[in-house]
Amino acid sequence: MKISVDGVNLFEITEIQKNVICDNLSLDIFDEDMKRRLQWVIMHKYEECFKALKAEWDQKLINNGVDSVPTNPDKYAELVFSQPNYKCRKTRDEEAAKLGV
Repeated sequence: MKISVDGVNLFEITEIQKNVICDNLSLDIFDEDMKRRLQWVIMHKYEECFKALKAEWDQKLINNGVDSVPTNPDKYAELVFSQPNYKCRKTRDEEAAKLGV
């Protein structure tokens, strides 16, 4: 089984590795189970990152004068990203490197 994203091969599960997994998991559901697990990992990362974003930005939005905050996570993120003082991780890291932090 090859795992790829946007046409780039990330890794491959060998037949032996697949057989080891199928010792505990029915071959009939192997593909479905692997897809479900990959989706869970990515969505879990999204949820954890959203929690951190919200924890950081709830007070910042108040300080920025925002008086209405969406409850939808994607709308909330859009609001944060539209703030003039928002900086993505790459920008924050670049600025910290310039300061020698």
